[in-house]
Order: sequence, then structure tokens, then C-alpha cells
Amino acid sequence: MAVVSPSETANKGRSDLIAYATLSLISIFCAVPFFWVLLASLDGNAQLFLHWPEQWTFANYIRVFTKEDGAKWLFNSLFVVASATLLVMVLSGLGGYALSRTRAWWKLPFLYAILLIRVLPPTALVVPLYKFLLTLNNAEAAVLRPIFGSYARDIMRWTGFIDGYLGLILVLATMQLPLALWIMKTFFDGLPRDYEEAALMDGATLIQRIRRVLIPLALPGLAAAGLFAFMSAWGDFLLPLIFLSSPELQTLPLGLFRAFLRINEIDYGLLTALAFIYLLPAVVAFGFARRFLVQTFSGGVKG
Repeated sequence: MAVVSPSETANKGRSDLIAYATLSLISIFCAVPFFWVLLASLDGNAQLFLHWPEQWTFANYIRVFTKEDGAKWLFNSLFVVASATLLVMVLSGLGGYALSRTRAWWKLPFLYAILLIRVLPPTALVVPLYKFLLTLNNAEAAVLRPIFGSYARDIMRWTGFIDGYLGLILVLATMQLPLALWIMKTFFDGLPRDYEEAALMDGATLIQRIRRVLIPLALPGLAAAGLFAFMSAWGDFLLPLIFLSSPELQTLPLGLFRAFLRINEIDYGLLTALAFIYLLPAVVAFGFARRFLVQTFSGGVKG
């Protein structure tokens, strides 16, 4: 048994102390902006600089949902991002399983090819995407107007490719799908085939194997892929700005932008209340999925 000298113990203690002090300083540095947002959102006289509120109030939050379109912005963001995330999880789960279990020469080139969508900046894709979706949108409108008349506009609000929910959902899902496919493919590579073979020998059909074996085993990977898709789509500002023009369809990032561009002066109370509301879904999503991340990136389930 190795004997640790007092000097080695003292050196290790100093190293741990320096490491913990450095991490504490970094944590404080990162937490100060969030602390300012929370304090300013509860301050009746919020200012640009951090200070302790003299008058505590929830009036800023009340204004967000009563005098502003905060409830509508929040609903639009949650609906669009949740729909895009669900679509990414379904497609990445199916695609990741197929890519993991398929042996073909084209698999690796295909995996690298789909990463080009993530390598290219969104600004380089916006114009061709907009023109393509605009063509689809005009074709859809030409079909719906003679059939539904004045109700065509309400239908297009949900199914329109431009200035509609459907187009933005598809674009957000397309942008997040390549990374999710890689995550799910890597996760399924770590899953042993013994479970599937055992279920097959027990007479389980394909649907039963997917529902009772693959989905429970793939939940950690799906949670991780969904978390990354949700966080990226939730923080996207450019795509909603380009593809949504109607005020009733705008998302929370666009609402923050509108609150920042006031004519006379910036209302820091309203702005920080919106910012804090904007933070909450991302924090909840991370808290829900974080326990799956270590298992996913350590190679899935080992058996």
C-alpha cells in the first residue's frame, strides 16, 4: 500500500482549493447577468445597471400578459419549437436506427453529407429556402382559395409555408435533424442486438419490437437529441424573423426584439420580464433531460 507524504497531501489540497475557487469565480461571473434579469424584472423602477430594487412588484409580468402580446408570443414559441422537436425526435429515431443497423458503402459518406446542413451558415440557406417555400405557399394558396374562400387565410395560418406555422416548423426541424441523426446513430451503435433478437425469437412483430424494446431503450438518446433540438430551435431568431410577418404569429424572440426597439426609451422592466419568461422553458427542458446526457454520450446502454 502506497504511503502518501504530508507534502503531497498539502499540494493536493492546494490544487483542489485553486480549482474550486476558479470554478466558483466562473460560476459567479456567469450567474450575475441572470441575477440582474431576475432583480430587474421584479423592480418597479428597473434600470440598465444592477441594483437592489427599492420597490418589489410583479407588475412587469402582469403587463407582459395583459397589455402586451406575451401570452401569444409564448404560445407561438412553445407550439412551433415543441412541434419541431417532436418531428426531429421521430425522424432521428427512425433514421438513426436504420443507419446503425444498415451495412452499406454509402452510409458514412451520407452521414458526412448531411452534416453540410449544419456546416453551412443559416444566412446562406435563407434565400433559397424562402424562394422554394414561397413557391409551395403560392401553390397551396391557389388550391385552398377556390375551395374555402375567406377561410383559406385561417387555414394558411397553420399550414402555410410562408407566414405560417408549418413552414417554420419544417425549416427548424430540418436545421436540427443532422446532429440529432448523428446522436441517435451513435446511441443505437451502443445498444446490443441481443434484445431485438430475443424479442424476435419470442415471436414479437416489428411494431411490438419497436414499442416494447427499442423505444424504452432509446429514451435516453431521444431525450438528448430532443434537448439539443429544443435548445437550438428555442434560441433561433433569424428564421422566425424571415418566415413570419403577421404579428399574431410572431414568437417570443421577436417579441423581445420588439420590446427592445421602443420609440421613446427602453422599458427594462418589461424587457427583463420577457427575458426571464424566455429562460424558463429552456431551463425546464434541460432539467428534464440532463440525467440522460451522460448515459447517451458514454455510448448508450452496455450489455
